[in-house]
Amino acid sequence: MGFKKVIVLCVLTMCSGHVSAQSDFAIIQAIVNSPADELNPVLSEDGNWFFVTRAYHAQNIGGLKDPGDIWFTQKVNGQWLPLQQASLLNDTGYNTVAGILQNGSILVLNRIGDKQTPAKAQGMAIAKFNGTTWQYENNLSTPYFRSVQPVINGRLSADENFLVYAAESYGTVGVEDIYLLRKNDTGWSEPLHLGSEVNSDLQELSPSLSKTNDTLFFATTKRNSTTSFDIVFSLRKDDTFLNWTKPQSLSSINSKYRELFYTSLGNGNAYYTSTFSSEGYGDVKFLVKHEIKDTLEQVKKEVVEPTLLGLLLNSKTNTFIDGTIEITGENFNKKIKVEQGRFSIELENKKTYAIAAEAKGYISFYEKLILDFKDNNSFTYTIKLKPIEVGATVQLKNVLFKQSSTELLEESKEELNQVVAFMKQNPSVRILLSGHTDNRGVVVDNLRLSQMRADKIKQYLVSKGISGKRIKGKGFGGSKPLLPNDSEENRKMNRRVEFTITRS
Repeated sequence: MGFKKVIVLCVLTMCSGHVSAQSDFAIIQAIVNSPADELNPVLSEDGNWFFVTRAYHAQNIGGLKDPGDIWFTQKVNGQWLPLQQASLLNDTGYNTVAGILQNGSILVLNRIGDKQTPAKAQGMAIAKFNGTTWQYENNLSTPYFRSVQPVINGRLSADENFLVYAAESYGTVGVEDIYLLRKNDTGWSEPLHLGSEVNSDLQELSPSLSKTNDTLFFATTKRNSTTSFDIVFSLRKDDTFLNWTKPQSLSSINSKYRELFYTSLGNGNAYYTSTFSSEGYGDVKFLVKHEIKDTLEQVKKEVVEPTLLGLLLNSKTNTFIDGTIEITGENFNKKIKVEQGRFSIELENKKTYAIAAEAKGYISFYEKLILDFKDNNSFTYTIKLKPIEVGATVQLKNVLFKQSSTELLEESKEELNQVVAFMKQNPSVRILLSGHTDNRGVVVDNLRLSQMRADKIKQYLVSKGISGKRIKGKGFGGSKPLLPNDSEENRKMNRRVEFTITRS
């Protein structure tokens, strides 16, 4: 439940093959993205495997404190399977996939494993799919491969001859620098520091090479920031890999938030992670830029209304579900029956719409969209519904108060009315309303304000016919942040109102 401005970064051809790829990417995003931190995405060349390192997820080997476990999804008979954990590859440290080999195995980075035994050293290893999950096959010899920090991230080149990675190691100038390994007759070379043009006293992370190995993409810390990163690129001048052009910003994707793990698919297509428009931490995003060929005659410049291609999923399993979608706007109202988790509708650009979603056994969804299509005629919008169960929590993103006040803004009532409708349709449900602030200000004042705001929302729900016995309200002040209060971006996420189901 919330408010979102949709900016589309995709330009589609009128070719059905490209539309299919776009749909594939949207489904991958829907399956892998979560409130946890998605890092280091890796897509196989044939498009049938997708790996991601998921950090601070309750189901990781190390639980919510685990810095990263490998998860994967596979495309079988044209359908992507639910995301699952590669449990035999993970421990309580940072685990990640560096690349997918042509023989179908994967290169695992930063963990020397032996089948199911814990890692004892940093390095690289090969893992193979056993028909059910991935398991270690053998370790690789990587001399002088080390990092002072426990996290190493990198990427295998498309031809499998090079590996670029970021680590704090021998000769490091800043925090992490970028190094390169070459494949040789005996295994891999010693690490090559890529020099001062690429590396700086800032932090360099998540390097990757273009398919022709002549362009290096990586993320670097923004000036005056310790949490935000931009993607930059540098061109290789010779075969030594020591001489590079001055890094330039990849402005097409960089935002004021954190962009990492850019990987080029060629022809302007790529994928990466960003905290822009995410639920808190990083999400996987795809960039698709196919040129419309002259042979299509520009489709005779016909005006086509933008089409919203929708996906409706179970938030826990990322499986498709049936339900109903209602979309309203200025002089517009339409209700759609969703079957097998998919729907589509033509909408007018530059307009604001409210989208409500319902499904039996799930908490209803509400969000406002400002459509801002950029040179294309469709985009995919994903809705994830939470099952009705004790402990399920929903953030009311569009419930707003006047600054330092308990007075509800008028636009808050639309989302609260959706909560009223949900509780009337599910009369056995009881909820806890919780108010949260960031950590700025006086602790006692923050507690008092958050409690008064929770009480105010309860009063509104009761005024609409919901029994007060079904609702409890509690203010937590800044004691339960979603994210560290170390940036305005994070503090904004921490200032929120939620409800949690206490009885279903």
